[in-house]
Amino acid sequence: MKRETLFLKIVVMLMGLPVLAICIFVLPKVIISTINNEISIAYAYYIVVGCLYATACMYFVALYQTHKLLSYIDRNIAFSELSVQAIKRIKQCALLISGVYVVSLPFLFLIADDDDAPGLILYGVLIGGAALAVAVFAAVLQKLLNNAIAIQSENDLTI
Repeated sequence: MKRETLFLKIVVMLMGLPVLAICIFVLPKVIISTINNEISIAYAYYIVVGCLYATACMYFVALYQTHKLLSYIDRNIAFSELSVQAIKRIKQCALLISGVYVVSLPFLFLIADDDDAPGLILYGVLIGGAALAVAVFAAVLQKLLNNAIAIQSENDLTI
């Protein structure tokens, strides 16, 4: 493993640990407390928790694709179709995460209204917006990488 990407691979793995901890320890407690308290809008909690688990799954897929991209850089095949596919999957995951938060916003509103916690809606908007920003950035990188590959293949043909 090259030293340049080793740090980034470690950071990518460390980025997954808090999300994994939330999925294992926090979200089940939310479900259990919802069941025990017999909340009138329990269905909203279940939908939001389901959306959070779906988000976590897509987040881990994006982290895996990032790890693969760093491996391609290690093997000096960064300007290849494999890299373009990895960036495309990262973009798709980010768009799906953003879409999940758009779908869950009405249910977040119900929960925020019931708990009198308007900041909850802001968290959903911020996470969805951040995912959308990642998707736009990945789309730009995908286009740039496609152009770089085209220029590289064009130069290989002229020599």
